Amino acid sequence: MKIYSFILAILLSFNTAVHAQTGAASLYQDLGNEAGISKIVDESIIIFLQDARIKDTFKETNIPRLAQLLKEQFCVISGGPCKYSGDDMKVVHQGLGINAAQFYALAEDVQIAMDKLGISSATQNRLMALLAPMKRDIVFPKPRT
Repeated sequence: MKIYSFILAILLSFNTAVHAQTGAASLYQDLGNEAGISKIVDESIIIFLQDARIKDTFKETNIPRLAQLLKEQFCVISGGPCKYSGDDMKVVHQGLGINAAQFYALAEDVQIAMDKLGISSATQNRLMALLAPMKRDIVFPKPRT
């Protein structure tokens, strides 16, 4: 009887893992795969650079590289086949002094971009739920000079 319980536990674990992977893969698909993610990022960057709340944080940013890395990151976290080639988020953002208001402004801009592209609220919420935990690696006090 114990062996059947063990096998059942393994099968249930496998089913849960497969379901989680399928759910993530479906987010990638719901975002429009790489082409859709590319559109989201491109539209988001246009909005970032016009948003008075955050545009100054991008003054010295290599925008084409930022676009590439955001596309990779969105692809990876949504369950796509991409690899993220950027540096650690905490290391990259630590000296920039990005505050919570700027983080939320950027998140709002990503949602505006997705609205413009006709992405459903449910899909937007799934992506934002995966992006939100990054706040702890992005928001730091401004360095003292």
